[in-house]
Amino acid sequence: MKFLKNSLHSTRWTVLLALLPALGFAQLAEDESISLSTGVLRDKIKGAWAAQTIGVTYGHPVEFRFNSTQVPPEREIPWYPSYLLETFTEREGVYDDIYMDLTFVQVYEDEGFDAPAQSFADAFANADYNLWFANQVARYNIQNGLEPPHSGHWLNNPAADDIDFQIEADFAGLMAPGMVNAAIEVSDKVGHIMNYGDGWYGGVFVAAMYSLAFIENDIELIVQKAISVIPEESDFHQTIDDVIALHGENPNDWRFAWKGISDKWSQTDLGPRGLMNPFNIDAKINAAWVVLGLLYGDGDFGASMEIAARAGDDADCNPATAAGILGTIYGYEGIPAYWKQGLSDIEDLDFPYTTISLNDAYEMSYHHALQMIEREGGEVDDNSVSIPIRTPEVVAFEESFKNHYPKERREFATGTVFERELLALEGDTYSFNFNGVGFALLGAAQTLSNEQHTFTAELYIDGELIETAIWPTQATKRRFYLFWKYQLADGDHQVEVKIVNPSQDAQVLLEGLVVYGDEPLLEETEA
Repeated sequence: MKFLKNSLHSTRWTVLLALLPALGFAQLAEDESISLSTGVLRDKIKGAWAAQTIGVTYGHPVEFRFNSTQVPPEREIPWYPSYLLETFTEREGVYDDIYMDLTFVQVYEDEGFDAPAQSFADAFANADYNLWFANQVARYNIQNGLEPPHSGHWLNNPAADDIDFQIEADFAGLMAPGMVNAAIEVSDKVGHIMNYGDGWYGGVFVAAMYSLAFIENDIELIVQKAISVIPEESDFHQTIDDVIALHGENPNDWRFAWKGISDKWSQTDLGPRGLMNPFNIDAKINAAWVVLGLLYGDGDFGASMEIAARAGDDADCNPATAAGILGTIYGYEGIPAYWKQGLSDIEDLDFPYTTISLNDAYEMSYHHALQMIEREGGEVDDNSVSIPIRTPEVVAFEESFKNHYPKERREFATGTVFERELLALEGDTYSFNFNGVGFALLGAAQTLSNEQHTFTAELYIDGELIETAIWPTQATKRRFYLFWKYQLADGDHQVEVKIVNPSQDAQVLLEGLVVYGDEPLLEETEA
């Protein structure tokens, strides 16, 4: 087991925390509790938010620049005293996972712990910031009357297995210190707004790790206990198990484990953007890179972030998650000074699209944690808290894309992830044939003037009208995938898309088409 290096320990650990048995808290009886001083609790929450901010800033330059491949050693990832302030003031989109977190924190602040899922859904659906993937599909669903949890279900949200809630679940673990089941309850309410299956499991796993990091300082054990709440039959659980096993086989070379995971899992993204494509925003593969950083970083804050970032794919959010968990273990005072340089320059600045600064987040999450401890039957006084320990419960099994497998990808766009040139639709209709059980049509509606336009489009499959949808050109209202349909009878199908209200001031752009079959491709079966 890997324990934190002594040089990284906070000096404010309580004696009881330091004496936690190596076998972990689950060995404790259900009626036992763990005591923390309020100073340690506050410091850990502060450390988590600060470290997450540091991590996402650190990894931003390589975010999705290296898809299904490692960031090479010669690619420098900068860090210097003014870097945090420069990034915070010049690149507001870097902090999307944090201001999404804070959107949900604000709902708890305003409406209390019994706020319904719809309140959280409305809060981000009506926010001014741009969203992508599962978040944007869910936002569109909510704006058009589809309530949670249906807004996140894979039949209504093709991005259900994507990373979205995984990078927004930090708050759920921070408001439930040591109380994994409470963190799961929060994750159920919020995470199913935008995700399902492996995508939801990613958030549950992260929230559980944060929760455990308050009462445990063995990184391997935190990972093992957190993954134990995810059903073993899920791909998510199996992916993390593989990281643990590969680390055990070769604990000194993270690239060895990276290759093992990449060879087995990198082609399993079933979301339309990642299917049969090196671009991988799947929750389980990115969670694997978080765990890679945690296990091979061996308690070193900088090394853990670097490994999680150099694993590639969502290379800013992954080091942010790894750093946030370590920040919870260390506490704010235990984060190495090198990584906190420049932090004081931004702590009073509001995150983009919010009225919440880091200093505000520290206090809000601290008070929410105190409330949760009391709500769960613990005790709170001026100097200490007593946290009730319960055996974590395994969540229900969910599976997106059941009996759907990658079959075909047709690419219409050219360019890189960040600079894509899409194919403009000529005329008012677009038709295609495919053989399989499902498809997703990727594209976008774009205004050609200063005025926004909302297209109305009809989807016909085999001559039958299946759906009428709107395609707003406004970014915060857009339909992230144009059309999709799953669970069709296996065989040949003819699809026609009709634009009901074309406009000379707007156009429809086509990015690609993905097709699903009812069995793995031959080469996958042979592999």
